[in-house]
Amino acid sequence: MSRVSLPDSALARPDPAAVLELMHPVTWFAPMWAFGCGVVSAGQVPVGLDWALVAVGVLLAGPLVCGTSQVINDWFDRDVDAVNEPDRPIPSGRVPGRWGLYLAVAATLLALVVAALLGPVVLVAATVGLGLAWAYSAPPLRLKRNGWISNAAVGLSYEGLPWVTGAAIMAGGLPDWRILLVAFLYSAGAHGIMTLNDFKAIEGDRQTGLLTVPVHLGAERAAQLACAVMAVPQAAVIALLLAWAQPWHALGVALLLGAQLVLMRRLLRDPKGNAPWYNATGTTLYVLGMLVTAFAVGGMLGGSA
Repeated sequence: MSRVSLPDSALARPDPAAVLELMHPVTWFAPMWAFGCGVVSAGQVPVGLDWALVAVGVLLAGPLVCGTSQVINDWFDRDVDAVNEPDRPIPSGRVPGRWGLYLAVAATLLALVVAALLGPVVLVAATVGLGLAWAYSAPPLRLKRNGWISNAAVGLSYEGLPWVTGAAIMAGGLPDWRILLVAFLYSAGAHGIMTLNDFKAIEGDRQTGLLTVPVHLGAERAAQLACAVMAVPQAAVIALLLAWAQPWHALGVALLLGAQLVLMRRLLRDPKGNAPWYNATGTTLYVLGMLVTAFAVGGMLGGSA
């Protein structure tokens, strides 16, 4: 790929508003929600200093880890963006010179420092998440070139790791195995959500050589796979909740899954056209199921404390 020259303003400072735009705040919701689910699933009501730790944890999951991953991605995509989206912060020169790289490195280090202050389990989770962020965007790995691997990495980073982080802060160490299990299941299901996100750029991804799941399988088969990948882990969660004597919570997740299955029928009629609609509807039901599950596990662990 030929290199596109960016605005020559290496000595200038970035516009603060452009730095915030570079961090894509809209993407922070998913990991912050998962972090909240982790807090709830620990089965302890925050008191006193716990609230401060939770607040710092929310900042870690959202602006620090997720926001940093967005900066990393925009820096390593700067050449493509200069052609396709020249108004974005880096190619437009609003984040000039090598400031994008400097911000990515500085934010990574800051996130690790904050994570270390919250405990060793949180530090491990943050290290894995940030490592995946660099591997996702930066050569030589550049995981984003393969949708099968990259979607798994993003699902783990957006759902599983923040969930474990929230639970670890409340538990003061490694969370209960049941928390780890449901966090893993919802991370696996998020692979399907990430696949639906890839529908918006199938042609562009095909032309640039990105092997996303829709590019590899075609829109129809990719949508069918995404639906199965989202539904099966939720069915497993329902079975676990029943096995753990949480029938009402299992019913709640089952109703949410049933509503998703209804919406999936419309999605499958026109995957490319309906993927954004499903991400605004079915995905909302998915994350509500996460919270119901968190309350179920938290109730078990709190009752056994």
